[in-house]
Amino acid sequence: MAEVNSKIKIFLLLFLSLCPLGGEEVVRVASFNLRNYLSCDRMVEGKWRPDYPKPEIEKKAARTIIRSVNPDILALQEMGDYPYLLELWMDLNSTGGPYYPHAVWMPNKGEGEIRHLAFLSKYPPVSIFKHTDVSFSYFDGTEKSGRGLLEVTFCPQNESFHIFNVHLKSMWTERKDDPQARVRREKEARAMRDIIRKKYSIEGNTEYLIMGDFNDHKDSAPLRRFTSVNDTVLSSLIPCFDSRGHLWTHYFKKQDSYSRIDYILANPAMANRFIPKSGWIMDSEESKYASDHRLIYADFSF
Repeated sequence: MAEVNSKIKIFLLLFLSLCPLGGEEVVRVASFNLRNYLSCDRMVEGKWRPDYPKPEIEKKAARTIIRSVNPDILALQEMGDYPYLLELWMDLNSTGGPYYPHAVWMPNKGEGEIRHLAFLSKYPPVSIFKHTDVSFSYFDGTEKSGRGLLEVTFCPQNESFHIFNVHLKSMWTERKDDPQARVRREKEARAMRDIIRKKYSIEGNTEYLIMGDFNDHKDSAPLRRFTSVNDTVLSSLIPCFDSRGHLWTHYFKKQDSYSRIDYILANPAMANRFIPKSGWIMDSEESKYASDHRLIYADFSF
């Protein structure tokens, strides 16, 4: 009898070691500026093409990158109208995945703005808030964010967290009183920061990420608006590197320059879930063709 009990104990210990009662789930989030996944005037194979869709070689490269990283939640910038998101969605699902049951697209309210924000996700969205009316004072008038702020809530392991997808104003501008649109971008970032602060208290247990294309360097005023207010930490940069330890996420061909303008920011509660050394910048061969931005991603534990 004692021998039987001993065998039962050994079996139970082995079972528990293989099947822990409290399971851990790793959620991989990524951000990717797809560079004009839409129809626009562009150079294709040395020829000027008016109102031309994103070339297939770029689309294929983008799909290969997404497939290699296999993110659970993918925030997208510079997505075209909803049919273009459906195209990418179906192409991924029909060419080996990743398989995303859920897609979110937000139309922007910017005048003449054809680039939108979107998500693809393996997790069902618990809630979706499309902040399309992000307005702010700008010199003697009022401006609106061209692309807005897309907020989606997910709930892995019954623990909810929020992702804010952003694409701040680019450095291109015709205004001589605001070179590289620095003032406008800072005002836009401040308005978005205030929306987040008003909705989610700093003292609360809310967990969120702010990620996307910020169009500025990490010590810039727009980034600081998201990371702190006075001496209070609002969020921190998730460290991301490529396979060679490089930090750049954007290549500007005209100037032959490299810069880091894409980020994943986590508020303190969410930063505690970050798995160390899991933040990466995708630098595969396909990154040369897919976009002028490189996909960034990180893993979080639930």
